[in-house]
Amino acid sequence: MRENQYQAGLKKRLKSMFPGCLVTKLDSSDIQGIPDLLILYKNKWAILEVKKDAEAPHRPNQDYYVAKLNEMSFSRFIFPENEEEVLNELYKAFKS
Repeated sequence: MRENQYQAGLKKRLKSMFPGCLVTKLDSSDIQGIPDLLILYKNKWAILEVKKDAEAPHRPNQDYYVAKLNEMSFSRFIFPENEEEVLNELYKAFKS
């Protein structure tokens, strides 16, 4: 599966999991390495860097931004192999 196909399905799953949330794609041409998706839900937010699989390479600055944004709120790399774990963590973060 291509990354954009996985990302489209993931956006649908997020909207189903968190009714009323906003999910938007961030522009990595503005900030190199900024993660792909911003999720706004009630008074919380999260950012996810979407990869097509666990072996997909990380681009410059992605590790930095995922770590930095995780210190602020919730940020993770997500791919099919870890999706269930990441979405469970996100659910706990949004419901706390």
